[in-house]
Amino acid sequence: QVTLVESGGGLVQPGGSLRLSCAASGSINSLYAMGWSRQAPGKQRELVAEITTGGMTNYADSVKGRFTISRDNAKNTVYLQMHTLKPEDTAVYYCNFRIHLVGGAFKTYWGQGTQVTVSS
Repeated sequence: QVTLVESGGGLVQPGGSLRLSCAASGSINSLYAMGWSRQAPGKQRELVAEITTGGMTNYADSVKGRFTISRDNAKNTVYLQMHTLKPEDTAVYYCNFRIHLVGGAFKTYWGQGTQVTVSS
């Protein structure tokens, strides 16, 4: 069983910074990518950033230039460094690990979520 544990959320003022961390317990076979998504009240969950084990990254347009995703493959950990935070960044942030299954399919494991609140 794979468990993802998130940390780093909290309350910050607009323009502030936070770093989120997500670590997987135990070993993970066939890991392909790690990522972060978020869900604000009344809205659908949206992709924020993702990174493959090879280092290829992808960001939502709304966070491009402000957020940076990184990973430590040896520690099974993914980070999201957030700068210049805005009130519209307020959401529950969920990390995910995607593994590559036989036959070309993927399976995604999700963290429990961590609350990020940006408010003055």
